[in-house]
Amino acid sequence: LQVEESAVSLWNWTVTKHTGAVISDEQRAKLRFVACRLICLCEGSDPPEGTIRRQILMSMKTGKGWIDIGKAGFADGFLENAMSSIEKLYVKLRKGSEGEADIQVHRADVEKSLFKVLSYQAESAVAQGDFQKAVMCVQRCKDMLMKLPKETCYLSILCYNFGVETYEWKRYEQSSFWLSQSYDIGKMDMKYSVGKEMQAKVLRLLATTYFEWDCSLYLDKALKAITLANQENLHPAGFFLKIKILLKSGASDEDINSALAEFTHFEMSLDFCLNTAKLLLEHGRESVGFDFLKSVPERFESSPDLGKITLLHIEFLLQNKRELLAKQKIEEVIIGHYTGKQLLPEALNQLHIILWDRAAKHYEEKNYSEALHWYNYSVSFYTPGQIDQNLAKLQRNMASCYLHLKQVDKAKEAVKQAERCDPNSIFTKFSVYKIAVLENDTDKAMEAVIEMGKLAEKPSEHEDKLRVDKNTGSNLLSLAAQIALENDQQIVAIKALEYLSEHLQDCRQLFVSLKCLVRLMLSKVMAENAEKRDGDIDSILTYLNLAHKKLAESFTEEKFTGDMRILEAHWFRKVAWNLAVQFKDSPEKMRDFFVLSFKLSQFCPSDKAVLIAQKTCLLMAAAVDLEMGRQQVTPSEQTELFSQALQHLQTCKEIWKVLKLTGDFAKDPTDTLLLLYEFEARSKLNDPTLHNLMESVWEQPQIEIKTLEIIASLAMESPARYPVLCKKALKSALNLHRKQAVIDAVKFSKCLHSLINISLPTGLTDLDTCVLQEVWDYFEDALSVVSSTDAYPEMEILWLMTRAWNTGIFQYTVGKYKEAEQWCGLGMRFLNHLGSLKKSYE
Repeated sequence: LQVEESAVSLWNWTVTKHTGAVISDEQRAKLRFVACRLICLCEGSDPPEGTIRRQILMSMKTGKGWIDIGKAGFADGFLENAMSSIEKLYVKLRKGSEGEADIQVHRADVEKSLFKVLSYQAESAVAQGDFQKAVMCVQRCKDMLMKLPKETCYLSILCYNFGVETYEWKRYEQSSFWLSQSYDIGKMDMKYSVGKEMQAKVLRLLATTYFEWDCSLYLDKALKAITLANQENLHPAGFFLKIKILLKSGASDEDINSALAEFTHFEMSLDFCLNTAKLLLEHGRESVGFDFLKSVPERFESSPDLGKITLLHIEFLLQNKRELLAKQKIEEVIIGHYTGKQLLPEALNQLHIILWDRAAKHYEEKNYSEALHWYNYSVSFYTPGQIDQNLAKLQRNMASCYLHLKQVDKAKEAVKQAERCDPNSIFTKFSVYKIAVLENDTDKAMEAVIEMGKLAEKPSEHEDKLRVDKNTGSNLLSLAAQIALENDQQIVAIKALEYLSEHLQDCRQLFVSLKCLVRLMLSKVMAENAEKRDGDIDSILTYLNLAHKKLAESFTEEKFTGDMRILEAHWFRKVAWNLAVQFKDSPEKMRDFFVLSFKLSQFCPSDKAVLIAQKTCLLMAAAVDLEMGRQQVTPSEQTELFSQALQHLQTCKEIWKVLKLTGDFAKDPTDTLLLLYEFEARSKLNDPTLHNLMESVWEQPQIEIKTLEIIASLAMESPARYPVLCKKALKSALNLHRKQAVIDAVKFSKCLHSLINISLPTGLTDLDTCVLQEVWDYFEDALSVVSSTDAYPEMEILWLMTRAWNTGIFQYTVGKYKEAEQWCGLGMRFLNHLGSLKKSYE
């Protein structure tokens, strides 16, 4: 009992809350579902009449609730419960009846509920696509109408709704069935009928269904249905549909005129009449259509919209290639415009569109004189001095026609008018530009293209209405560049392309533009003097940098594929490489192009050729940075250059590691160059890691003498000063010289000269004994080689003799006589090896 009371309370709460729109339809359906289920669970074996009636009501409303929210599948169970409860109620009522009269009363009572449940079941079946079940339910309802005549209207409308639904689902056969049922049911009891208007509406949809289902097969049925509909209730939609069906059936002009005559006295709107005329003309019924169109003004003499009729007339004359007649009509309208018979603004706008479309058609056909004729019609509606953006557009279009006809003065006048009306339009600037290019006025063309570039960057508010799409600015700049190139005005073309490359969103178009820019600027650079080149070379660098930037951004653009990116990257990296080689007289530019070539190559697959190119670019960039650092620059600039070189070298080393895995590079000097460049950069930066670098060098068994000699030289080249490293490198080099099968006396002499110089500085007298002994050994080495060959340079022998003698003299001056005698004696030992100079020193 408590559960039953709770269920009833929940049901009643749901009813009150739905009235105040507190809960949604779906929430109400769910709450009813719960309440109804609880009531069913509480049902006893012999429930009283009131309980059964309540169950019927609750089951019906719960089922209907699910149908209304589009979940018909949930409704079926509740509707079956309602049916079962109705049967129980009927049995219970019969048991308590005292005679036939009572039974009839109870049956009538039950049949009302049964009718409702059957109609809901039909709704559910239609929603679920069960046509047969729906038909069966509706047929049972139809059979009950004799006893329930008041439900005639309800059932007729229900069938109409089924017809609408199935029509929308394009189930024409089912739709025609339901609409026929609706019409038939509507006729069953005139007292409770849906009314003539509704019956006509049903028949019109039935005619439309037959028409769309299979016009050739059901044309007669469609015509019969629409004729009946018009007999029931005359309506513009019925008239229009009948004309459509007759046209489709290929009826004669006489039949169509008869159909039109049926509606002669019927009140219709002007737009409806125009649509009818349009329908007739579109189906090629010119005679009937134009006659009907001519009759329309009489019906709407006082209407301000009469211009619509004229417009339609002009449109169809043009469509039927009766241009002469159309022109006569237009000229009548122009005369009317200045004699108090103006068209309404909307109609005038429509006429302008017609005129412009016709002019554009002639323009596309290259019939420029005729295009101007139609544009002039449009101009006729503007008053002198009028400011209007559309007039500006019109004048620009006319200017284009004049240019094609080689009438430049008239084109200039038209553009002047456009500038007066809309001076800040990119389209107007483009028109100015075209004329300037054709007249070879470079300054004016440049000025116009700069203005176009600015307007493309910041389109004005009104401009958006005229823009074909968001790329209009780019399209016009592209066209501007093309026009300049066609007229051999490279400088103007370059400026247009520069602005274009700033605004293009499409990657493919952008790279085409950049390539064109690079080629144009290169040809300009080649034709210039060296002094004028710098600015243009900088421009090329800018283009290549932009290409690099856009390649990096292109990963987010779906239409720009990986293969496209690789092709573009290859093109630009090769250009950068060639330019680096070409501008070797300008180290800084050469370095920048090599660096750019490397950066661009990073978008290419890392095959062997690309890796070699990357390695070379970085080596060359580092070499240039080092060379520039050796020049007389400020310490801060030196530091920056050497640090930059070091960065290039670090990247290059990584690439070189990968590259060495791809083949045999035994004869490649890259390792040596990397070592020398890195040593120079680190030594001149006073890098604390320099000694660590050299530790690995001393351990290399294959190091060359020349490499060691260069290291020694670099160790003492300003701003570096590493005498210990210099000495060590020279000693290593000297050792390698000694190990040669045949000593190269010239190279040996130079190496020894440097070693003695670094070990025995000129002018020092207070020298450590160990140092002197070490240097003594070098002189002994020299004597050994001098004694064994005649190839030792005489000037080097003289230098050795002089250094040894002077060292002895320095010892003498400080009272070290024994040492002095030794060193002077060493010097005299070299005397015997002198040639022509011996007598001079002896």
